[in-house]
Amino acid sequence: MDYFAAVRAFLHAAELGSFSKAAMRMEVKTSTVSRHINELEADLGIALFNRSTRGLVLTEGGYVFRTHALTAVHSLDEARQSASSLNASPQGVLRVTMPASFGRRHVIPHLPGFIKRYPHIDIDAVITDEPLNIIEARIDLAIRIGALPDSQLVARRLAGHRRIICASPAYTKQHGVPAAPADLPAHTALRFSLAPDDKWILVKRSGEAAPARTASSRPGQPDSAHSQGLRRSTRRHARQNEVAVQLRGRIRANDTDALLELAIAGCGIALLPTWSAADALRQGRLVQLLPDWDAQTSHGEPAIWAVYPPKKTVSSKVRAFLDFYAALFADESYWQA
Repeated sequence: MDYFAAVRAFLHAAELGSFSKAAMRMEVKTSTVSRHINELEADLGIALFNRSTRGLVLTEGGYVFRTHALTAVHSLDEARQSASSLNASPQGVLRVTMPASFGRRHVIPHLPGFIKRYPHIDIDAVITDEPLNIIEARIDLAIRIGALPDSQLVARRLAGHRRIICASPAYTKQHGVPAAPADLPAHTALRFSLAPDDKWILVKRSGEAAPARTASSRPGQPDSAHSQGLRRSTRRHARQNEVAVQLRGRIRANDTDALLELAIAGCGIALLPTWSAADALRQGRLVQLLPDWDAQTSHGEPAIWAVYPPKKTVSSKVRAFLDFYAALFADESYWQA
């Protein structure tokens, strides 16, 4: 039984005193309304109407049920209207989680502009490097960095993500500069403890870039068969030119800013994202090593992602956040500033 439809049919019939009039209002057959009422009465174990030639009259049980049903349906209508209004105009509390270093550098500084543009959205920022279960934690949206694991979540690519191998001038002066990936195991590495293992995956640059989904792609929109084929072909080519390097070193940390400061202090070689190391490189406090090699900590497309639970309709507050930061990060001048 469609309980909601049956209750609606009952309330219309009680108000209008007729199955046929209720059917006209609901734009269904009279037999459908009659079936709904019969199923409802069977479920409740009582008669809801006394039927006569002059129409329908509620029984005592019908009066009691109608009183509570009206309240429930009214509350449901209000809930539906409230939820729909959230999608019509961006409003409500947006719970968003983000990695600590990236969030402090590239999300939090732009929140004043975001809340100014959307005065009816309140932000609850959860800043952590731990990958939360966003459904259990009641998170609306998560910023994730790197290659994404397979999941049922929807992901939108906000920007590319490149890491570079670097060290301080003091470190290279004392320990030398690695000429090839094979030289790295002889050096001291600063290891990121949230990476899958203590390895760096280096791929020789060939001038051939993998096709990437643009930040303007619709959330969850599947790639075309052609682009998927190109991506698989490029990945196979990259695997043929990659080297996995086992690291050694006395320091591990779960914070990108901590690794940055340790690298600047000359404690070892680090694999850092460009969004973190750019200033130190420009100022000469760090130097890039093995510039002809791209490096990551795992396989997959390295990118900055927005991830959120799968829903038929993305709420307007989530869509507003996605569009705001996608537009910001898509501008190459932003990363060069």
